[in-house]
Amino acid sequence: MTVPPEPGAPSAARDRLLAAVLEHARAGGLGDASLRSLAADLGTSHRMLLYHFGSREGLVAAVVTAVEAEQRAAMTGIAGAWAGDPAAAMRAFWAELAAPALHESERLFFEAVALALRGRPGTEGFAETLVTPWLDAVAAASPATGRAADDARLDARIGMALTRGLLLDLLVTGDRAGLDAAVERFLDWYRAGTRPDGEARPGRDGDGQPRPKTTVTVTPTS
Repeated sequence: MTVPPEPGAPSAARDRLLAAVLEHARAGGLGDASLRSLAADLGTSHRMLLYHFGSREGLVAAVVTAVEAEQRAAMTGIAGAWAGDPAAAMRAFWAELAAPALHESERLFFEAVALALRGRPGTEGFAETLVTPWLDAVAAASPATGRAADDARLDARIGMALTRGLLLDLLVTGDRAGLDAAVERFLDWYRAGTRPDGEARPGRDGDGQPRPKTTVTVTPTS
């Protein structure tokens, strides 16, 4: 007798099915769809979805976990491309996340978080993917940016809270212009503060306030 794998266990068949579900989800085809209707759309069976994912909640968690992994890879690429310019990196990453093509995946993200917080079957372990992998990815990218790993992890927590809050606002209001302006306001505050190493940014006093301008007189020596 063949014993079925635990839902979520890696397998080539599960990977192929998850890839098909991801493509379907990006086209807006997941939403509130039941496993039976989703199976019909994908040309598979309700039984196979249950076999690999355990429940609809488990399927949503698997989709969001895969999308989050893709977004971490995108973040790592952006961090490398904008090394030394964290404001530009954040602006580029926000543009990536706010793109309409990701909105359906992001709706699923917030749905999956709510399901996991309720302890719904199929979401076991999902909460573990929401924070730590992001912190680890930022810490791994920190040498390229010249920042200490501990400082990078702390800033990453703030960045996650900010971007996830902004995304929730975007999905609720659709006010992209207003949220872009909010990002720029945050970056203004960031630039006016202190560097991640705790030192005042160039042109600032230790409390982060602008340093008074001084006039330098150059006297000819000959």
